[in-house]
Amino acid sequence: MAKTKWGIMGTGWIAEKFAADFKQVNTAELAAVGSRTSENAQKFAAEHAIPRSYGSYQELVLDSDVDVIYVATPHPFHKENVLTSLRAGKAVLCEKPFTVHSSELEELIQYARENKLFLMEAMWTRFLPSIQKVRQWLSEGKIGEVQLLKADFGFRTDWDPANRLLNPNLGGGALLDAGIYPISFASMVLGTKPDKITSTAYIGSTGVDEQFSVLLSYPNGKTASLNGAVRLNLNNDAYIYGTEGSIYIPNFLMAKTASLFRDNQVVETYTDERSTDGYSFEAEEVSRCIQEGMMESSIMPLDESLGIMKIIDEIRTQWELRYPFE
Repeated sequence: MAKTKWGIMGTGWIAEKFAADFKQVNTAELAAVGSRTSENAQKFAAEHAIPRSYGSYQELVLDSDVDVIYVATPHPFHKENVLTSLRAGKAVLCEKPFTVHSSELEELIQYARENKLFLMEAMWTRFLPSIQKVRQWLSEGKIGEVQLLKADFGFRTDWDPANRLLNPNLGGGALLDAGIYPISFASMVLGTKPDKITSTAYIGSTGVDEQFSVLLSYPNGKTASLNGAVRLNLNNDAYIYGTEGSIYIPNFLMAKTASLFRDNQVVETYTDERSTDGYSFEAEEVSRCIQEGMMESSIMPLDESLGIMKIIDEIRTQWELRYPFE
């Protein structure tokens, strides 16, 4: 079967990580890269052995040899960049968070479905082998009925008001950059329809949330306790507690290991021996779906991404946090 040909839109940090891991993808190849300047695109292409480079996103999406676009631009531009790609007839993998708010995502999903184009959120953690093993344990009832989940992701970025992470004009803050990981993890385990959302945040001097805590309450007493930060180092681990055992995932967003416990004793440990970050797994899934004529992935379906964005919308509403561009 012919390899799926990819174009990368954007040349920032996450695009670098994605391209570096693409060497592990057997079903696809990098064909082109687009940036806002020819210089950046040419430099990126040279570093990653990409055949073609473009000094605009429009030129990239018009490349007839590209099957799928990976959108790796800042959050506020996701809707525009994804829509540009879809209108050019391209399949799209969009970096998380999918959009800034759910109304934008609803528009993208509607367009993709009406035009029968593949679309998926690049929640790379979801596709890692260790997380797939966790999902298997849960589906097999290895820890009984899940009742409680805890997941944190936070890091201490240097103080720089112009930094994207602290810049409200670029959708900065802990919720969209760090919080998307624990919120998506909770969605994977407990779903996107909590009965109640309780949250609190510290809004810093630049006007973005520097740290937050969220409690999601589900039917039958199930809860998810989630924390995120961009000015605090957190342990970044995840715990799932069930009626007959528990699962521990150290550094869950990179998830190289996962352990299954019963009676507080380890009964099984899964270890992924990969030497890469693991962005290749989501690319493999996209290529598989496209080659099989699928419009979305069952591992990261569009309706779930929309449900996650609606949770984020509600959290921001509670904080009365709006970005200047909204």
